Amino acid sequence: MRTVPSLFGRRALSVLSAVLLFAATTFASTEKVLYNFTGTPDGDEPYAGVVFDASGNLYGTTHYGGANKDGSVYKLTPGTGGKWTETVIYSFTGGNDGYSPYGDLIVDASGSLYGTAQQGGTLGHGVVFKLTLGTGGKWTQSVLHNFGSGTEGSMPTGSLVFDTAGNLYGTTYSGSTFSYGAVYELSPATGGRWSVHTLHIFNNNGHDGTDPLAGLILDSAGNLYGTTKYGGANNNGVVFELTKGTNGKWTETLLHTFNPANGKDGALPIGRLIMDSAGNLYGTTSSGGAGIFYGIVYELSKNTSGKWVETVIHGFGDSSDGGEPQSSLAIDSAGNIYGTTYAGGTAGGVLFKFTKGSTGKWTETVLHNFGLQSDGKNSDSSLIWDAAGNLYGTTQNGGTGGVGVVFEVTP
Repeated sequence: MRTVPSLFGRRALSVLSAVLLFAATTFASTEKVLYNFTGTPDGDEPYAGVVFDASGNLYGTTHYGGANKDGSVYKLTPGTGGKWTETVIYSFTGGNDGYSPYGDLIVDASGSLYGTAQQGGTLGHGVVFKLTLGTGGKWTQSVLHNFGSGTEGSMPTGSLVFDTAGNLYGTTYSGSTFSYGAVYELSPATGGRWSVHTLHIFNNNGHDGTDPLAGLILDSAGNLYGTTKYGGANNNGVVFELTKGTNGKWTETLLHTFNPANGKDGALPIGRLIMDSAGNLYGTTSSGGAGIFYGIVYELSKNTSGKWVETVIHGFGDSSDGGEPQSSLAIDSAGNIYGTTYAGGTAGGVLFKFTKGSTGKWTETVLHNFGLQSDGKNSDSSLIWDAAGNLYGTTQNGGTGGVGVVFEVTP
């Protein structure tokens, strides 16, 4: 089985608009470290972001660490004086329960948590798991699906997403018929069991994408959107849509094939897409862009003929503006876009904001430079909001323990 490239050990067409390259404006925001990871027994390298429950607690995963050094699921509880308390609610054992989680958790209406682990399980190729809170505050893990026996692939990496009927959708990075990953659906069945259905198998035929690292998003009509890190005509990744027909069969449409050879477009998308209220898609690539190859932020929108057109919002320079964005973006009610970069900035990546002006030009503001003191560095994290407009996420490295932090930024 192929392993994920250096992403896990870490080093770190369409009509294109002119790429914007400029020195980023720095804005005085406030960052607060909510928790510093230490490795054992709490966790090590939180690649995933965090998620709120209905009570305002935060949950997330670490790729390594925990009691068995195979990853953990943690809870952060807010207390008086702005202090947060961390509790490890589950440590993976490296066996049938899976290990090395990477994607974000999701929460259902009852407060149960769902996620994926890249490795382990009864077949050794990863699992989808659920954590349920029982009496006495104890969390119980159950495996909903073991990968490795069918066409749904192996090494589930991206975050899951629910539809309105309670079905789960996700991607696998490798495996399946052609060993390039797949899109799958898990549906609740009788007796608490879940059934798996393969919706699409990536095949590296020079047209299709391969190796999806990111999770999926759903629109209001039930269509799925995602990216693949590789594949497509230029082997630099694609953006795809899956649409369900009246016969229940899903059809893939490629919305964009990345082509950095033109000097503007990006390459190798890793983070999940987001969609605004008008149905436009936004994402990042970890490479490519204006010949500097430190990644881009892009928008995909439909033109009057229904064709999806890419606009490059920004090409990173790995200096003051950041570089190598590998996380999902966030968007506020005003249409401003926020995200993080793994590298660049003053020391170890940045948290950025893009604002669209009246002329359609986007302006970047760096809200925070990571790695300046003990605040963490190298963020792969998606960002989430609280009701007051504060942003929350994680860094993979840095902090007082050197293995990552959970942070809050007040713009």
